[in-house]
Amino acid sequence: MKVFLNHKPVEVAGFEQTVQTLLEKEGLSKPGIAVAINNRVVPRKDWAHTLLQDDMKLTIIHAVCGG
Repeated sequence: MKVFLNHKPVEVAGFEQTVQTLLEKEGLSKPGIAVAINNRVVPRKDWAHTLLQDDMKLTIIHAVCGG
């Protein structure tokens, strides 16, 4: 299965993968991260239960401080 992570194709093994497992695999499961799937924000509490689907488009946003 292939998903797109910030416009980059990523191969995902198996159809039981979740947003949480993908983020952990990619080293992105940290504080200050927001995830949108097909332009809809997914609450952090739902990451472990949201199953990935082929050709899904995930956008990862990193919060930064500054002015």
